[in-house]
Amino acid sequence: MWPREEYIQGELLSEEEGLKESCFSKRVDLLFRHAIPEIPSTTYGTFSIYKYPAKFIPQVIAYVLKKYTKPGMRVFDPFAGYGTVGIVARVYGNEYEMWDLNPLLEVIHEVAIMKMPKVDIDVLIKDIRNSKNEFYPRWSNLNYWFPQEFLPLLSKAWGFFHSLKDERRSLLVIPLINVTRYFSWGDEKVHKLYKSKYAKRKIEELLKSDWEGKFYDMLEKEIWRLLRKIGEYKVLKPRDVKYHIRAGVDSLEENLTQEVDLLITSPPYLQAQEYIRSTKLELFWLGYGEDYIKELTKKELPYRDVAEIKVHSEKFYKYREQIKEKHLRVLYDRYFYAILGVFARLGEKVREYMCIFLGPAKIRNVSIPIDEIVVEHLKSFGWTHEVTYIDRIVGRVMFETSINPASGVEDSRIKTEHLVVLKRE
Repeated sequence: MWPREEYIQGELLSEEEGLKESCFSKRVDLLFRHAIPEIPSTTYGTFSIYKYPAKFIPQVIAYVLKKYTKPGMRVFDPFAGYGTVGIVARVYGNEYEMWDLNPLLEVIHEVAIMKMPKVDIDVLIKDIRNSKNEFYPRWSNLNYWFPQEFLPLLSKAWGFFHSLKDERRSLLVIPLINVTRYFSWGDEKVHKLYKSKYAKRKIEELLKSDWEGKFYDMLEKEIWRLLRKIGEYKVLKPRDVKYHIRAGVDSLEENLTQEVDLLITSPPYLQAQEYIRSTKLELFWLGYGEDYIKELTKKELPYRDVAEIKVHSEKFYKYREQIKEKHLRVLYDRYFYAILGVFARLGEKVREYMCIFLGPAKIRNVSIPIDEIVVEHLKSFGWTHEVTYIDRIVGRVMFETSINPASGVEDSRIKTEHLVVLKRE
């Protein structure tokens, strides 16, 4: 296998030293972003063309592929989200399959792996300005999220986009999504769709300005930014490999049709899984209807009914007993029934490794060791726990707060994330 290095308590150690240090618990501290020098940053290239909530950093996937696979092996992500697994897999020559409930997976992936387009940007902007096409989303809350003044401009730009059949469509979609978000009542700085005080001030200032000129200036800058990101990604020399994307599918109900060598994924967080709700503004402008988006929302964890399974984990029941409120216990049960059921079922088609990236969570200030529950359960299905890597979150603390808004007591959330590595017995 590939050589690697470990970062333990700030010191650079060899693999053997690192595992020896933590042999009792099979837990190793590792700052992934420092372990993969060929990827300069977590936002390099097309790994950061869109602010998708709770994205995999590319170095986690790169580390796994370098250590546990060889070029040509097939990798699989059933909760693909942004699609980082596939974008990284191409760099290391791995075939891949990705699924996600959110249709944005297919959109982002198509843009992230596109070849450098031969498009005159000045002509493109001029064509949008002169377009006679119109497109309005089939959304009953359209006027709630967009000032009436902006809608004709947005309709023209999106009408032009929906008329395209060539490479300009892929070049335009992410920049147009990003600028459209800015021209909404939503706060584009956070992974949530809501009217913040900042967003209200933003719209008030836009309406006082040459907002049409600003729209086209921003759109042009976003297109040039995307081109730079595509160029950066090409520096990594991604290869043309076989792949299969399934967007808008329910991983809780689907089965793999062929074996894969390695499963790597980051399932939804225990209490922060509203990915469809967070991205529905984008989905409506892309042309998806209200009924369809509502159906997707109903399938998100942990808000859906999930069939009960037998959980082979003492820790699952130990921590369940500490949750006194019935509705929180329901969420807890649904979450674990869902992800444990998925991993046990899909794992039957995985030949060698399952690598599961998990963020510890709290319910009413009770820390839930999700990684340990996953390990205990999957041992009953023919998996051996190799190691758990503990990665410290540096640039993103998604739900940090000094006071838990529900309990009113001091709180601290998600300081680390854990990569569980399981090997087929």
